[in-house]
Amino acid sequence: MTNPLFEKLAKLAVNYSLKVKKGQRIRIAGPDFAKELYQALCKEIVEAGGYPWLNVEIEGVQEIFLKYASKEQLLFVDNLYKQMYREFDGFIRIHADYNTRRLSEIDPKIIATYKGAPERKELSDIFEDRFVKGELAWVVVPFPCHALAQEASMDLFSYTEFVEKALLLDKNDPIEEWRKIEVEQNKFVEYLNKIENIHVLGEDTDLTLSFKGRKWINCCGLQNLPDGEVFSSPVEDSVNGKIRFTYPAIYLGNEIENIFLEFKDGVVKKATAEKGESLLLELLKIPNADRLGEFAVGTNYGITRFTKSILFDEKLGGTIHCAIGMGFKETGAKNMCAIHLDFIKDMKLPGSKIIADGKVVYEQGQWRI
Repeated sequence: MTNPLFEKLAKLAVNYSLKVKKGQRIRIAGPDFAKELYQALCKEIVEAGGYPWLNVEIEGVQEIFLKYASKEQLLFVDNLYKQMYREFDGFIRIHADYNTRRLSEIDPKIIATYKGAPERKELSDIFEDRFVKGELAWVVVPFPCHALAQEASMDLFSYTEFVEKALLLDKNDPIEEWRKIEVEQNKFVEYLNKIENIHVLGEDTDLTLSFKGRKWINCCGLQNLPDGEVFSSPVEDSVNGKIRFTYPAIYLGNEIENIFLEFKDGVVKKATAEKGESLLLELLKIPNADRLGEFAVGTNYGITRFTKSILFDEKLGGTIHCAIGMGFKETGAKNMCAIHLDFIKDMKLPGSKIIADGKVVYEQGQWRI
């Protein structure tokens, strides 16, 4: 019998997030140990009339590839993946790991080469284009595991409870709860869609961005579980000033800590980090990774702690996050890039505020709209 937690999560992902229909092909990707969640997702997809396709990832394979691959192999993307990205109707990514530091010994230049491959960017472009056209749906779902629990400084039982509450799976009808959040966050999106300029002030931060002609998006459980944010992509050449991020960014198991970025006309002119600076600088060399692709406000106050997992941490109520690299076409963004890496800033500290067209709309972690 399937764990009731995974049954509820699968129903939420398949019936609410993806809305799987008869005949649709759905790819499920994630580590092999997430067996119970794979089973629950397959059951829901089949009952909805769809066809599940499993992309099961085996421990150690990615590490071996990156360690021994030639440059030619690092840049190669099989045409089968391109076909899948062009034809499948939905993608589910199971968020879990057996070792969150498994790539920490890989040279940052190798990681940058692999992630920055032109054909890998082509996959991202295909994915984004089809998503914007409504031809493809996707969602990321967590599987509680020891590695993520350890990163969050919790035992597995406590972490599982944390995941359950963050996804509202402890409620009688999680789907209805996420629909309520959609309605609540619509008022923020409607307001922000009317403004042009944003000014962010905070610790070691004085940043201006334009959102003229851009669209804000309400994140309410359709692509990420858990969810809880509103975001847009700034006008590419409009970002000016400086910002320091509070929490470490985790990229393929590598920590980049105490990140400071300084922008001039949209481009990163200075970048430092207390830890992982060499990786940060290599990533910024990837074409168009030296521009911001996203600005967002986290709205999920049910996520009460930093866990070193971006799926949860970018939603933290009382924070903002900015992503270098790829912007989202659904917002009107034009910055295309092979990577999209989020950096998170605590906005609950005194003096932290967001000013929109001259009016304070957010202060010390709370909306003033």
